[in-house]
Amino acid sequence: MSLSFSIDAVDGAARAGLVKTAHGNFFTPAFMPVGTVGTVKAMTPEGLSTAGAEIVLANTYHLMLRPGPDIVNQLGGLGKMMGWPGPVLTDSGGFQVMSLAKLSKVTENGVTFKSHIDGTEYFLSPEVSIAVQEKLDSTISMVLDECTPYPSSKSSAEKSMELSMVWASRSKSEFKQRPGYGLFGIVQGGVYSDLRSESVTHLRKLGFDGYAIGGLAVGEASSVLYEVARFTAGLLPAHKPRYLMGVGKPEDLVEAISAGCDMFDCVLPTRSGRTGQAFTRRGVVNIRNSRHKADRRPLDELCKCPTCSSYSRGYLHHLVRSNEILGSMLMTWHNIHYYQSLMISSRAYILRGEFDKFRSNFEQLRSMGDIDPII
Repeated sequence: MSLSFSIDAVDGAARAGLVKTAHGNFFTPAFMPVGTVGTVKAMTPEGLSTAGAEIVLANTYHLMLRPGPDIVNQLGGLGKMMGWPGPVLTDSGGFQVMSLAKLSKVTENGVTFKSHIDGTEYFLSPEVSIAVQEKLDSTISMVLDECTPYPSSKSSAEKSMELSMVWASRSKSEFKQRPGYGLFGIVQGGVYSDLRSESVTHLRKLGFDGYAIGGLAVGEASSVLYEVARFTAGLLPAHKPRYLMGVGKPEDLVEAISAGCDMFDCVLPTRSGRTGQAFTRRGVVNIRNSRHKADRRPLDELCKCPTCSSYSRGYLHHLVRSNEILGSMLMTWHNIHYYQSLMISSRAYILRGEFDKFRSNFEQLRSMGDIDPII
């Protein structure tokens, strides 16, 4: 059997579930910290576990370039190489090829591109992507797709979606079923509901262990993201996990959970941590701001993370303004903990049938903003 998904509760469209895999289980809703090259920046695996993370994401494109899939395989696969005991999902590399690399040619066969690191030429096809992910020992692999840019005309979005569906079929044929491992299909179609519907129909006929909603969080307005995500999630099989790719801000996650999405990833909590931004119940705190320099309070008085338990805003301000590595570590730890707490709280309220209450409280607190410092 492949990985399994069970639903513990449904509240409106929001779901609380459990995914069982060869590398351990994780509850949904689930936020996956991004460990692009086999590490979540400024975090240790132990820190991730302490923060509440149960699954992390890594990227096929970056790991294919360095250290290379054969090296990762010789080191025992991603989990052993990273020292991470839980599940790992790997993106197929399609988005990074389109956004980072110097493209040479895109055909139905695959993509020829030059590395953004040293210009070396590579070829990535559905078969190559799946083979690389197998060498990485990815718990959950993703089909190779072409991420439709925004904005795109309907004809361009349709052509891109159709190519992704051809690649999805080939990815499925290449993937080797193993107990506890899974392959997710990716829905494309831009902002066009009929193209999204066509993509879902094609993927459902192929049959996957889970389904991802791709091609969003690429520049469209939040209202468009929410509309397309809600529409697409409603078309996907109820008995399979739904993964909204590349999302996002805390308010995006709450909205997406209410739309029936189960899994998420985004670089925002780690990237923001390294640039001095913290996510709290009351919104974003820019710790570089001078008003924090003598503030004895933690980032969030109710947060139980090690950063808030032991360090003041004033000290964090000093570390970040001094470009000390510890500042990036402590800010990132808090942000990862906040995102995981958001998932845990969402799940608890769904199980009680009170997700609307959680959503209302979340919005009310964030509307208040960060309060003035107490010195």
